Amino acid sequence: MNNKGAAAQKTALVIGAGGVIGRNLIEYLELLPEWEIIGVSRRGGDSSGRTRYVSVDLLNEGDTHEKLGKLSEVTHIFYAAYQDRPTWAELVAPNLAMLVNVVNAVEPHAANLQHISLMQGYKVYGAHLGPFKTPARETDAYHMPPEFNIDQQQFLERRQPGSSWTWSALRPSVVSGFALGNPMNLAMVIAVYASISKELGLPLRFPGKPGAYNSLLEMTDAALLAKATVWAATDERCANQAFNITNGDLFRWNELWPKIAASFGLETAPPLQMSLEEVMADKEELWSSMVEKHGLANNAYKDVSSWRFGDFVFSWDYDFFADGSKARRFGFHEFVDTEAMFMDIFKELRQRKVIP
Repeated sequence: MNNKGAAAQKTALVIGAGGVIGRNLIEYLELLPEWEIIGVSRRGGDSSGRTRYVSVDLLNEGDTHEKLGKLSEVTHIFYAAYQDRPTWAELVAPNLAMLVNVVNAVEPHAANLQHISLMQGYKVYGAHLGPFKTPARETDAYHMPPEFNIDQQQFLERRQPGSSWTWSALRPSVVSGFALGNPMNLAMVIAVYASISKELGLPLRFPGKPGAYNSLLEMTDAALLAKATVWAATDERCANQAFNITNGDLFRWNELWPKIAASFGLETAPPLQMSLEEVMADKEELWSSMVEKHGLANNAYKDVSSWRFGDFVFSWDYDFFADGSKARRFGFHEFVDTEAMFMDIFKELRQRKVIP
């Protein structure tokens, strides 16, 4: 790393490597020859090729310093870790502490640290609280705290002046891609819900609030987000900027839902509001029988179901979208067709024997 011939080489420290965002970011970085990759998560992982994994308890300051403080070769931190808690207020302390612990551990020892990339979302705009201004823009005013995404960004803003590194904040909509054991993966929610509906001989009913079926929404493909994240971390124009990252199209469930049902060979029936967390709570035994019957990979029910997150997304009976033009103005022009994104993810889940 210190010799002149390796000057162009970069080392990515991907925090939250096991999630749908971190996993897809690593897969993209592995396609780029100038990157070495270190994946960080509580579980760790199997090192291969240019990616090695480190198991770290980021809430433990001592463990974080011990494991990450020795990584002097790091040039870019990609922060995509998340700790869930029952209330919005309780989310702040652990999620801020993890970021602070990472920066405090790495910054003093990584002499060539160039950039810290922060993964956020539309919670910055108060999208989780109820109807919010759409399209949301990066210049919109913050809302009343608590909000850990804002606290994390303000930490980096205060820390950056006088430093050798810059920061960027990525704000995707709902992110979809392949990942198991992830608490926020809408495509997996839909795929498992549809598979169980089919197993029971039921039509695919939209389970959300009545108004949510007709709201205007957008999504963010995890692979698209990975490209945008690396772009923002390596393009000088993006220094100390926030960007909404979206697929580039809008949809309503009332149009997309029947197409999703058809891809599973299912009919639809009128929407019926129900809590997936409640109605799917007793389906573990059924899932186990489906795994055996259809020869599926032996994934535990808890690792393929994110019902609480599904209930959250399907409760949005208001428009949910942001203005993605700033990223285009700064030079990022990629886009993804959302319907095709869902179909591609379902295809991969079938190929990997996650669903029938």
